[in-house]
Amino acid sequence: MNGTTLQKTAADRAEELPGARLEHPFGPDWEVFKVRGKVFMLITDVPGRPVVILKADPGEALALREHNNHITPGYHMNKKHWITLEAGEGVDYKLVEDLVTDSYLLVIAGLPKAEQPVDPHTYGSSTRAAR
Repeated sequence: MNGTTLQKTAADRAEELPGARLEHPFGPDWEVFKVRGKVFMLITDVPGRPVVILKADPGEALALREHNNHITPGYHMNKKHWITLEAGEGVDYKLVEDLVTDSYLLVIAGLPKAEQPVDPHTYGSSTRAAR
């Protein structure tokens, strides 16, 4: 998977998620995906490298970084709670889609129940188990 495909795969997945919106609050070079006003994904280029920046559970983020050279701490974000994903070996469509979905679910889990567009504990459980 190359950088352009990485970013397109991530954006396509984000657009499928209930309540997700694309905004450009930092200018045209940053695609910011939010749900109920909370950021769950950023897409940009950092010195010429296409990246996707996602929220991640701190323990999972650490494990992902230890096992994949193309996953690093979140660029310009809290390094414990965010990861930066680059294209490369071991980064495939399923991983990108799963990480985007996980980021989205982490964000909506932190919203008041009345504002959650889906139940973060059950959303996608039947489709994700089949993947």
